[in-house]
Parts: sequence; structure tokens; C-alpha cells
Amino acid sequence: MGKQKLNLAILDMNNGEPNQGMRCIKDIVGRFEGQIKYKVFDVRQKAELPEIQDFDIYISSGGPGSPLDGDGDWDLKYFDFIDHLWIWNQNHNHKKYILFICHSFQMACRHFGLGQLTQRKSTSFGVMAVHKTADGQRDRLLGNLENPFWAVDSRDYQVVQPDLKKFKLLGAKIIALEKIRDHVEYERAIMAIRFSDEMVGTQFHPEADPISFLNHLKKPEVKDKVIATKGKVKFRAMIEHLVDDDKILKTNETLIPDFLENSIRRVKESQQLSVI
Repeated sequence: MGKQKLNLAILDMNNGEPNQGMRCIKDIVGRFEGQIKYKVFDVRQKAELPEIQDFDIYISSGGPGSPLDGDGDWDLKYFDFIDHLWIWNQNHNHKKYILFICHSFQMACRHFGLGQLTQRKSTSFGVMAVHKTADGQRDRLLGNLENPFWAVDSRDYQVVQPDLKKFKLLGAKIIALEKIRDHVEYERAIMAIRFSDEMVGTQFHPEADPISFLNHLKKPEVKDKVIATKGKVKFRAMIEHLVDDDKILKTNETLIPDFLENSIRRVKESQQLSVI
């Protein structure tokens, strides 16, 4: 008899628009097909959420769209799901693990009240340096990445002004911040948070791969917008970063795979303990 696979739920936070992010997530998850099987839940279009007891690991995807919007159905169900996941982990030895990405990360920060969720003065888009905090340098999610490391950033919103009292109450830690910008007065946005031992999230897109992002940049409307807002020099720099194995490819091949490997190992350890 073959080994039993663990169950992974992918929460699709897309709003119906074509989304390369979901394809990239499925591609990474596919590398673990011998250990996990997955099911996709359409959160924003169909208000689908998984039953907590049925899955071991969760990945909640990026948007697009405003994390402040909701229809009073899917968003409330999503917040309830986060609460139920938290409560489960407080009361069971068999823990459930989740990674929040971009839009989902913003929704989780909003739900926990960990900081101010604000709209940026302009869209942040491109290949950006992400800096680990002291806590981030010790965190297993980022352990195999350099400091700083590189990731695809695509957001109109950001989380700033952390509520340190709530962080302490929750036991959460900021593990990454956006690049240092000496030429502007704006506060650095939070780029990753360890909400709990089992729950972690990133503002950036760790699933992005060079090929899909390059194809996105080649679209005339995207290329023209980037050049209009960033200039040709920065556009060329984005292209160069994409072909550098130590940048986007490194993050793609490291962060989510490490999250899955760690989660799978810890779930199996808890299962073995429950049998003893």
C-alpha cells in the first residue's frame, strides 16, 4: 500500500481576471505530487471555503483588487475561516499550516488589526529587494534566502504602522520589510509576517517565476505603463533581474517549497505522535 498523501487546500482569491499566480502556485505544488494532493476553492467568486478538519495545509493566493472591499458574504466567510483555523491550532496537537500571499496577506493583517492598511501613492510593481528583520533572519520561511532577497512585488495597497501591542498579544512577528528608500519620506511597508508558528504571510509573490513574469512584462499595455511610471532604465533592470538565477528564480524555488516541506514534515510528526 502506498503512503497516504496529505491534503492541501488552495484558496483562490482571484476576482475572475486571468491570474498567472494561480498557475505558478499549482506548478510548485505539483513538485510535491508524491506527498500531497490538492483542491482549489474559489473564495471570491463562489464564496467557497474548506472545512478545517479536511485539510492539513493551506495556501491562500493573491488578488487582484482592494483588500478593503467585500460583498458581506465571501469576505466574512474568509475571516471566519481564519478564526476557525486559529482556534483549531490553539486546541489540537495536529496543527494546520497556512501561507497567505499578497491580497490574502493584506486581508489577514486587516482581520487581526496588526497595522494600517492603506492605498499607496502609486502602484509598486516589479522585481524588488526584500529585507529580512532580525526575526526574519531566524524564521524558517526565509532561512534559505539571502538578506536581502528578491521577489516580485505588485500592489496598490500596503500594511504600515504596525500595532506593536497587538503583535505582542498575538505573538506575531514582522519578518521582512520593503527596500530602504532614502529619497522618500514614506514608511517602509511590511513585506512578511509570522502570525503564529503555523500561520505566515508575504506581501510579495513568492510563487512568481521568471518566464510568466517576463511574458506579463511583454504585454504592450504593461510595458507601456511600466516605462511611463518607472522609466526605460528601470524597465531594463527588471528584465535583467528576471534572468538572474539568484533573484526571482531563487525565491520561486525556495520559499513555497520550504513552506511545504516544513509543513509536511511537522504534520507527519504530529500524526506519528498521535499513533504512539
